[in-house]
Amino acid sequence: MSSPSLNLLLCDAREGEPVLSMFTLELKEGELATVGLVLVRAGIATGQDDPLIAQKGCFGVFGKRKDWDSPIYPGDRLELYSPLLIDPKSIRRKKANQNQDAKFQAAAAKRKARRL
Repeated sequence: MSSPSLNLLLCDAREGEPVLSMFTLELKEGELATVGLVLVRAGIATGQDDPLIAQKGCFGVFGKRKDWDSPIYPGDRLELYSPLLIDPKSIRRKKANQNQDAKFQAAAAKRKARRL
């Protein structure tokens, strides 16, 4: 009896342009197809504690972040993402503070103009 296999697409977008490649996952008897198993068999990670993928949100399926033990199905596209360089929340907060400062400055300029 032949072992079941899954055909997947691997999209590595960690450095530069995304690279798409076909990957066939050969499953052993009683083995479940998970994201972590694909990463190990593809040679991308050595295990769940691998520092290259230890950051939260560095891989997903079809643009949705997945966990290490999430199931994967035939035809899925497993994507590897580069880590975020800047936290989006802090950028949004900084931009909101700049806008608030501009409003205060405009109000102060109006009050000053009225006094003249």
